[in-house]
Amino acid sequence: MESRVETKSYGSSKNTCCSITFIVSRHLFRETPNYPTVKIYIKNQQKDLRFTNCKKQVRLIVESVLQVENAKADELSLFFVSDRKMKQIHLEFFQDPSSTDCMSFPIDEPTSQEYCVLGEIFVCPLTAISFSQKRNKNPYIEATLYIVHGLLHLLGYDDQDTKSRRKMRQKERKCMKILESKGYLLS
Repeated sequence: MESRVETKSYGSSKNTCCSITFIVSRHLFRETPNYPTVKIYIKNQQKDLRFTNCKKQVRLIVESVLQVENAKADELSLFFVSDRKMKQIHLEFFQDPSSTDCMSFPIDEPTSQEYCVLGEIFVCPLTAISFSQKRNKNPYIEATLYIVHGLLHLLGYDDQDTKSRRKMRQKERKCMKILESKGYLLS
């Protein structure tokens, strides 16, 4: 089963906001080969970090994390946003005016037997750039980690206490190791 890809661009030449929709083949992750595909909606609203072949890379990241977790999802959304937008969202939903690396908003339980809209993930690439510069790391790897982190939150992992945080960090390392070994990192 092959993936179908549909791309739509929105905005004027001044506002290069691009919305990309693509469908991921899910036959590897479902027991039933003809089970519906997962729809991944990507909206890139930032200009700080340029991506090469973003839709394919995100698809591979999502597929891999869902496979590692043996999870099902029918739909999810991923937004790459500016630092300013991340601060606005953080203030609106968490009453915190500071920027952050990643926020996730679950919609349906990942264990749902019905159509599962996993949720929304917001990633701030500028935070990845800033963090990476301070630690002499690659901002694309850092942004990939933010996607993994957001997905794990949508799949039910938490990092509010020491024990949960430790478990989540172990899962992040496992996923990142797999993604790196397969060359499935953002670039």
